[in-house]
Amino acid sequence: MACKGSRLIKHIKQQPLMLLGALIVLSISFLAVLAPWLAPYDPTHIDVRQILLAPSWEHWCGTDTLGRDVFSRMLYGARISLAVGFVAVGLSMLIGVALGAWVGYAGGKVDTIMMRFTDMVLCFPTFFLILAVIAFLEPSIWNIMIVIGLTSWMGVTRLVRAEFLSLKGREFILAAKSLGVSPLRLIWKYLLPNAMGPIMVSAVLGVAGAVLVESGLSFLGLGVQPPDPSWGNILTDGKDNIQLAWWLSLYPGLAILITVLGYNLLGEGLRDVFDPKMKS
Repeated sequence: MACKGSRLIKHIKQQPLMLLGALIVLSISFLAVLAPWLAPYDPTHIDVRQILLAPSWEHWCGTDTLGRDVFSRMLYGARISLAVGFVAVGLSMLIGVALGAWVGYAGGKVDTIMMRFTDMVLCFPTFFLILAVIAFLEPSIWNIMIVIGLTSWMGVTRLVRAEFLSLKGREFILAAKSLGVSPLRLIWKYLLPNAMGPIMVSAVLGVAGAVLVESGLSFLGLGVQPPDPSWGNILTDGKDNIQLAWWLSLYPGLAILITVLGYNLLGEGLRDVFDPKMKS
């Protein structure tokens, strides 16, 4: 563990882009957690006297079509976007790791049947599958979290399965089997810890994908519902007033871009850290 920690620190020093990604992720998380204290206005307060005001010292990111402060709404929108990302990825990781560990260890017909089912689910375009499910449910933040989680486990399953198939033939696993270690203990204590590197990378990259999906759904009106703030529904106002209020499109778009970029840079850096070719 200490060796991995020192290798991670050394790699961060050698990879400025990974450090940049980590700083972006930490900064966005910091702003989201402290939104109630950092937001200068109530994000849901309507003031018809302040409609579509351009950015100024009073309203750093301007106001929207109902006179609400866009900067305050973006801070609270960060809380929602990251919450959706973390919960959805947590659910997909739970399902994907459990199924991948099961089929990777069991092998045989179980592996064949489950992988064919996984391949079949992967054939459906994920975003349209989410749209189809949301159409039958009431749009809410919890439904979005659950639906995204339940439609994004396939890649994790394939990844964990591949890691388990690679590890099953290693000497330390064969030695543990010869000592009579139970399958559950073998998976939990020996196989899963050695597959955590790729799982962590997949989780970090998954947050970026979940943020994009949530923003897309909210933009289409199927995600977070007003008056709750979301980067996606702020963009919707921007689309309707693109010629009058450029700030309604620019600032939430930049927030989505920077957040996804940060998680992607961090994920790619972690992938290099846990790449077996880099291990000494």
